[in-house]
Amino acid sequence: MEFHKILVPVIGTEADEEAIKVACRLAKKNKGKIWAVYVITIRRALPLDAEMEPEIEKAEGILDHMEMVADEEDCEIETDILQSREAAPAIVDEAVEREIDLILMGVTYGTRFGQFSLGSVVPYVLKNAPCRVILYQYTA
Repeated sequence: MEFHKILVPVIGTEADEEAIKVACRLAKKNKGKIWAVYVITIRRALPLDAEMEPEIEKAEGILDHMEMVADEEDCEIETDILQSREAAPAIVDEAVEREIDLILMGVTYGTRFGQFSLGSVVPYVLKNAPCRVILYQYTA
């Protein structure tokens, strides 16, 4: 399996760091390219291009950290901040636009009402992605 264009959506968890490391290993094998994206979700009451300064600063900090993680792996990544009403469709749209081969998502073990939960973003991406999706479950 060759992956030349890998998209790694990040939110700032340790699982994201591990996903970046895995993406670097996969990309190096095939001289591929990695994009790390952070999606800022904009409330419906605000315009889509609203200036979200605290969120942008948080996103830039997270993406800078992901660049450092990639650097340690001797790997180059591009980073991007997306603004959208919902994260999941933004991730899928980005994958379509960039003709991505693989979406690699770091997930942490989460529970909701006592049951294992992947939240709403992961199932949407799995259902609608135009490419393969790998979930990397991080356990501390």
